[in-house]
Amino acid sequence: MNDTASATPLRVGLIGYGLAGSVFHAPLVTATDGLVLDTVVTSDPARRAQVAEAHPDARTVATAAELWERTPALDLVVIASPNKTHVPLAKAALDAGVPVVVDKPLAATAAEARELADLADRTGTFLSVFQNRRWDNDFLTLRRLLAEGELGEVQRFESRFERWRPQLKGGWRESGAPEEIGGLLYDLGSHVVDQALVLFGPAVRVYAEADVRRPGAEADDDTFIALTHASGVRSHLYVSATTAQLGPRLRVLGSRAGYVKYGLDPQEAALREGLRPGGEHPWGEEPEHMWGRLGSGESPLTGGGTPVPTEPGDYPAYYAAVAAALRGSGPAPVTAREAADCLAVLEAARRSSREGVTVTL
Repeated sequence: MNDTASATPLRVGLIGYGLAGSVFHAPLVTATDGLVLDTVVTSDPARRAQVAEAHPDARTVATAAELWERTPALDLVVIASPNKTHVPLAKAALDAGVPVVVDKPLAATAAEARELADLADRTGTFLSVFQNRRWDNDFLTLRRLLAEGELGEVQRFESRFERWRPQLKGGWRESGAPEEIGGLLYDLGSHVVDQALVLFGPAVRVYAEADVRRPGAEADDDTFIALTHASGVRSHLYVSATTAQLGPRLRVLGSRAGYVKYGLDPQEAALREGLRPGGEHPWGEEPEHMWGRLGSGESPLTGGGTPVPTEPGDYPAYYAAVAAALRGSGPAPVTAREAADCLAVLEAARRSSREGVTVTL
């Protein structure tokens, strides 16, 4: 890193200004004390104009090669480009000795992720993976309930990231080409699997059903993953673009009580609307009628259970932790080896779906 003085902002280069770059990374970087968006890589003229409007102090370049020429002036590179570019770009950054954040999924395979982790260790270079859903409001609330022992011994964890998008959008995310790493298993599945592993530890068995439902679709758009954790907890995880009636975001069943929460964390919607952390509105908070319920013996939809205040979502905490780590005052918020563990589950899920088997890890 070029300057460790806390008064000097750390300069960030961002590769990619699509959904991930424009909605998540650029706003969160600029909202983080001690970070400044220095350069954005995008070859699209319209996106370059968007950068100029939203981040007038940032320069734009058309290629990653131009960004590497600026690496002596950069303290961090963020890779928010299409999935197939994550590994080669991360390798280039690490080889150049530049700290790097990579959007999920880090790679197509656990082996590639571990190779990147090894490269980071050999070069002594910071590497972290953007798993922002660890800072969702429902996830933070559930972690609090588990720490307080409110559910007793957890037996089943149900997590749904469901949408109703019957029409295809097109683009690499819906491509069936293996090199694109498209489909919901690696997209939303990266989130729900990561959350399950963080909460309940390593998985020892994986079963999955991955379907292509929409006419003209090439990649999975309706997928179910069942994990058996070494701890004994069973996780049932659903990711879908074809769900006409959405289920609960979380349903967690324990020996003492259950917790049920509907509705997605509001931070992505706020970012899409142009709202920013630190603005006039409290960040990450949701109205009381959206709170989940804790109880036993009756459905929350018929009045069962007690409303549980939802913790505010906190995506800004990720880049605050990155800045702290770069200054030597904390660990990486999400490591490449954690990402590799998640990818091992996703690979097993893909094999399970294709072969109709339960995979032992």
